[in-house]
Amino acid sequence: MSRVLAKQFVLAGHEVKVVTTTGANDGEQFPFEIIRRPNPAHLMRLVIWCDAYFHNNISLQTAWPLLLIKRPWVVAHHTWIARVDGSVGWRDRLKQFVARNARNISVSSAMSRHIAVPTTVIGNPYRDTLFRCNPLAVRDRELVFLGRLVTDKGVDLLLDALVVLRARGLTPRLSIIGQGPELPRLREQSTRLGLGEQVEFMGVCAGEELVALLNRHHLIVIPSRWQEPFGIVALEGVACGCVAVAARSGGLTDAIGKCGVAFRYDDIAEMAGCIAELLRPGADLEKFRVAAPAHLARHSSAAVAAQYLRVIVEAVAR
Repeated sequence: MSRVLAKQFVLAGHEVKVVTTTGANDGEQFPFEIIRRPNPAHLMRLVIWCDAYFHNNISLQTAWPLLLIKRPWVVAHHTWIARVDGSVGWRDRLKQFVARNARNISVSSAMSRHIAVPTTVIGNPYRDTLFRCNPLAVRDRELVFLGRLVTDKGVDLLLDALVVLRARGLTPRLSIIGQGPELPRLREQSTRLGLGEQVEFMGVCAGEELVALLNRHHLIVIPSRWQEPFGIVALEGVACGCVAVAARSGGLTDAIGKCGVAFRYDDIAEMAGCIAELLRPGADLEKFRVAAPAHLARHSSAAVAAQYLRVIVEAVAR
């Protein structure tokens, strides 16, 4: 996200300097300066230099110069201000408190409700130069999951939904794209439930290979247990012609827009019902695909960056 925004800001004619705590990259060249782990004096000089100070997620570690230097501060909130277990610590409360001094952007309506101050909702972009629909593709597979194989992503719930569908006489094939620590357990679950012929674990796919694979599927299923702040994977699937089936949690409903359907969070039976309805003979999947171009246009890299720039320019003007 930082790379997308910084590149788009440069293309719009602005000078950008990116401050990060990460180490050296793998040799990729960027059209902007990157300052890695600056000392306090260097960070202070950078804040003095800038017209606007933008935080891509709020950072107390780098916000302190604003106590000494008056600069417009814009913060984009991409994830919940809370601990991993959902509890709220003193650092989280402090972040919520100091955010009152910034112009705030939230990546979804759910995130906006979570932040204790007024925000502008701007959804995340997807890689619109890569993910696209191939009108000549043969969609010979029904379901695809794309993501890291961890408990939060709910792939086990999707496997259970396949059992519910089988009881209804439906045996759609599922491609699981991704890796993660839950892979052995998910393989065991698939075997135990007798889904071996329906489920294929594809491993990691990327680039054009991933685009081609997504174009072979009718539905992309996003069964997340975790309250996703947004859900870029939904945009990637929709861009490749898939109809989205997503849990009604966090920002996923913003991510799918009118390009799919949502089921009650953690409800296996309702997930199975949504899938069954979309796979029934005569189901009108095209009405969801017709809505895709307008939805995706709002989430192109250029469109999202332009919305961010409007907020930043307003902050500078004030």
